[in-house]
Amino acid sequence: MRRGRTGQYIPISTIEESVKAFLPLPLPPKPALKMDPGLQEANDYAFHSLGKLDSASSFLPATSLFLYQYIRKEAVLSSQIEGTQSSLSDLLLFELDNLPGVPLEDVTEVAHYVAALEHGLRRLREGFPLSLRLIKEIHGVLLRGGRGSDKTPGEFRRSQNWIGGTRPGNAFYVPPPPGLVIECMGALELFLHDHFGKFNPLVKAALFHAQFETIHPFLDGNGRLGRLLITLVLVHEAIMTEPILYLSLYFKKHRQKYYEHLQRVRTEGDWESWLLFFLKAVRTTADQGVDTANRLNQLAQGDRERIKGLGRISGSMLQIHHELLSRPLASIPFLAEKTKLVPNTVAKTLNALKALGLVKEITGRSRNRIFVYTQCLEIMNEGTEILAKKEP
Repeated sequence: MRRGRTGQYIPISTIEESVKAFLPLPLPPKPALKMDPGLQEANDYAFHSLGKLDSASSFLPATSLFLYQYIRKEAVLSSQIEGTQSSLSDLLLFELDNLPGVPLEDVTEVAHYVAALEHGLRRLREGFPLSLRLIKEIHGVLLRGGRGSDKTPGEFRRSQNWIGGTRPGNAFYVPPPPGLVIECMGALELFLHDHFGKFNPLVKAALFHAQFETIHPFLDGNGRLGRLLITLVLVHEAIMTEPILYLSLYFKKHRQKYYEHLQRVRTEGDWESWLLFFLKAVRTTADQGVDTANRLNQLAQGDRERIKGLGRISGSMLQIHHELLSRPLASIPFLAEKTKLVPNTVAKTLNALKALGLVKEITGRSRNRIFVYTQCLEIMNEGTEILAKKEP
């Protein structure tokens, strides 16, 4: 269904050029979404895949440990869409106080994404509503240091921003003027809280994300925060027990279509095509997540059996192995702290795991060594290859 523009263009004050910003109509779309058979089928498939992923996560040998990696993978992928060059390995090295292989500014940005997502999840579990106040809190964590820290973290913008180009006059897209941001976000909060009627959670998440990106309420970090909020909406709507859906994997792979669909919502009112794209992203990513969970589960169980076969010396090895499921890239001091084993025992255990072919040492140093649980990290690294070029 083509509705025409989903808002109006209004003039804004600029120097020496005529520029108009886009002011979106409040959600829900009018006329209402047309859930034709193809769209309804896509919705059903996405729900089914998401249910399988949620079930698969409960069978992981250490769900909370794997969750550590899943959150970090989403952080890496979402940041890569914005041009950040950090990999999952870079982030894990950074968290061990080791130098990553990319500019420190890049990996710090990803680390702040992790902190922002964890802050939002913690607040939801404490019973705090998903609201404008919480969204601003999360943004404050996302931009609390490094790149973007001078862009009023935690506050809606009070000046004009734009997407692409060097100024509003040659931009790809110009969001609403700052004086109308509060009004737009207030209407979006009402939609989120079912003020205009209930929507199924996946449709709600899709509409919310597109509208948030259209409003672009902050001076910086809107893309990363918008993708982070998809996870929080799904957790808030209780259709995900744990945040193990990394949609940014699909958005990264299809990033040009991702941007095009969002723009067509604004210019043509084509909500249905955006929703179909979003539902396909959920289904595809959830199916990949199930495959990842199954492979990690098989790897963990198989390696644990190999360790148990060593007899009485296997105790400390199983402890180290358990921690490496969460942190497949780790140092001796870190593992000693986590397992409460003395560093000498940790070192001997890692050498035994190395002899089994489960881990390898990657620094070549005699001190401050870093060990990697190779197959585990390879599985989690899939899809995190660095993008060649930043899109608008």
